[in-house]
Amino acid sequence: MPKSRTELRPAQWQITATTVHCDLVDDFVTIIVNKDWATKCVWHKRNKQKAIEDKKQKFDRKMRLKIEKCQGPECSYVTGYRDKLIKEEFGRK
Repeated sequence: MPKSRTELRPAQWQITATTVHCDLVDDFVTIIVNKDWATKCVWHKRNKQKAIEDKKQKFDRKMRLKIEKCQGPECSYVTGYRDKLIKEEFGRK
């Protein structure tokens, strides 16, 4: 799990999420940002993390290709959404 952005003060909200179409996995993904700026992608957790943890898990060819393309928690979609929220919360800096 990515580290929270501790140099920033916590957000004024508890948690927020959005769903976007990820071109890397050609699917809709949900991105979650906590008030401490920790982020996660639900698609990554549900699919790629599962494949990493359980090597015996079988996936069809199409899903294996998606899993390979997934960039994980530091994906540009995840960090981009977090950075957008930071700008909205603290103003443009």
